[in-house]
Parts: sequence; C-alpha cells; structure tokens
Amino acid sequence: MKLMIIGLGQCGSRIADEFVRLNYRAQTERKASIVTGAFAVNTDQADLTGLAYIGSDYLHRILIGGRKTWGHGVGKVNEMGAELAKEDGDKVVDAIRTAPRFYETHAFLLIAGAAGGTGSGAISVIAQMIKERYIGKPIYALIVLPFEHEEMAELRSVYNSATCLKSVHTVTDGVFLADNQRYVRKDASLATNLQRINRQIVEPFYDIMCAGEITKYKYVGAKTLDAGDIIQSIDGWTVIGVGRTETPRWRFPWEGPATGFREKSRETLKALQAMDAALSELSLAINLADAGRALYLLAAPAREMNMDIAKGLGDYLRELAENAVIRSGDFPYEKRAIDVTVLFSQLAFVQEVRDYYDRASAFVRNQKERIRETTGRLREMEEAAKELPTLI
Repeated sequence: MKLMIIGLGQCGSRIADEFVRLNYRAQTERKASIVTGAFAVNTDQADLTGLAYIGSDYLHRILIGGRKTWGHGVGKVNEMGAELAKEDGDKVVDAIRTAPRFYETHAFLLIAGAAGGTGSGAISVIAQMIKERYIGKPIYALIVLPFEHEEMAELRSVYNSATCLKSVHTVTDGVFLADNQRYVRKDASLATNLQRINRQIVEPFYDIMCAGEITKYKYVGAKTLDAGDIIQSIDGWTVIGVGRTETPRWRFPWEGPATGFREKSRETLKALQAMDAALSELSLAINLADAGRALYLLAAPAREMNMDIAKGLGDYLRELAENAVIRSGDFPYEKRAIDVTVLFSQLAFVQEVRDYYDRASAFVRNQKERIRETTGRLREMEEAAKELPTLI
C-alpha cells in the first residue's frame, strides 16, 4: 500500500519524517516504495527546520500563518490552528499534486498530535479540503494522544484532544489512535524518548505497507495482503500493533520444512507468541470484542509458514474479536524472525475517547462558570468605582 503522508504541527511533522525514513528503509531492504510523497505543515519555522528526511524545499516543508504568527507557532489554541489552515490550506492542497508519484497513491494519511494547537486544529480542515479536491481516495488520520503529565498540567490539552478527535472522526474514513504514554521509558532522556516513541508509532505500518508492493516472485505471499484488503479493513476508530519472536535455529538450504510434531508445534507456538506480543503492543488499549473489522499479517521465512500456523492465528484472533470480519495475509520475507501485525477497526466503543469527551465537557462548563463569576465581580468593581473621581 502506498500512502501520501501529511504531517501537521510539530508532532505530526516529526512522525511524517519517520514515515519517510521507513520508505528509505523499504527501498533499501525490499526494493519497494511505500510513500508517494511527504509534506510537513506548521506555523513554527524552527520545528520545520529540525526535520531530517522530508525535503527541505518550500513545497515539502510548508509554513502557514506567516502573517499572523511570524513563524513562531500558535500555542495550544485549536481555534487559531483551524483558522490558519482555512486561510493557507490551499498551499497544502496544491503541493500534493507536485509529488511525482501522486497518481500511484492509494490513500492519504494525515498525522497530528491531539494536544497541540496547529496540528490538532488544522487536521480536520486540511482533511476536508483534500476530500473535496481529490475525490475517490480514502483519507486516514493518525492522532497521537497526549502524555499523562500534559493532561494533568493543563486541562486545555484535554479540551484540544476532544475537539480534535470529534472533528477528525466526522471527516476522515478512518482514525488511527496512538497513546504516547504506552511507549514511555522512564530511564531514557526526553529527546531519546520522543524519537523512540515516534519510531514505535510508525513501525507497525512497515510490513502491511510492503506486503502488497513487493515485485520479486519469491517474496509474494500465497495470500497477498494488498491495498484493497487494507482499505476494506479500516473504518472509524482504529488501532494497530506488531509483535516479533526470533527463530535462532539456523537451517541449511537443503533442509526441508519441519515434519516432526514437536518442531511443528514449536513453530505454531512462536507465531502465537508473536501475536500475543502484537496485542500487548497495540497503539491504544481497547476491548477487542468491540471491533467490527480486524486484520493480521504473518511475516516469516517461507519454510516456517504452514497451514497449521495460519489456522492457529486465525482461530486465536476469532476468539478474541468474535464480532469482527477478519482478513489475513502472509509475507514470506523475514529471514530469522516471525512478525505478526494486527489491526482492529470499526471500534464501537473506545474508553479513552469517551473519557476525553467527558472531561472536555466538564472543562467547558467550568470555563463558562468562571466567566460568569469574573463578569459579576467586574460589574461590582465598576459600581463601587462610579463615585470616585478620575485623574485623567
């Protein structure tokens, strides 16, 4: 599957940068291209300067709101981000067509952090513009939820997250949710943590994007997972994860596949362990029974894959997501590991999103009450000051 990547705000731009790195890796390792174009959109010039892989020209690093922000960002104000996107969104829409491989694009992926101002405010506006201009291509969003300390330190982050999630869900065909807090390492520095988190967020996309783009016959799966399968598996709230188990035993080229029941059961167990790892590393904790669609991809050495493994993975996932329509595929590329990528979509209920809505509603009520109290006190002060003379 080939995606057109658009990162908005600081968080979205840096994750988009990681997708470009992933594309370079796919071209080097697998001779496949999975990104048809990548753009970073921001109101902060310094943030755009810090990117490593996205092209440094003005067509790929797009500065919006220059007349109002003077290249210094909008702060945590969603409304300002949305307003600037409406004014300068044409820059993004026009830049997309300049990508040399635009017509190979299967879908758009817009990325933003939910707690910020530029990305969380602009993403739904830009998505609507693209939807109106480029009809027929699915538009997906990848929304990164804030850290716990951000929510506790500033309730505005909760409000921004709720309005961003509500707006983007009504415009896009699918919303990938990623929880920053699930990837935090307590013993790492801030810069190392953020870079590692960004890489972990994009890593699950690698195999499922490559599986349908490989052209060498020996790496084409018996059941290829192509763009059509992925598009049919994404609808509404979506989470994704990948798990790996190593296969340390070296097998000589003249050795055939495992035939003994012990070896075959060991291989099946390793695949199930990889799926367990993928489920534990989902981008957001969910109840799997709420999923309406599910997908899994088995990437392993060709001789390690057999019908028992495929059946075991399918049965296991069917037990966990009993209400979902399940699609699957295999990708015989890995050499010394078994990777399983899982995707759950059309989620009927997401507790994290519901919590943001409830807390944001409480925040709005508190703000209205505070405004009423402040207005009343100001009136009292004005009444008390009426009889005093002025010195001007």
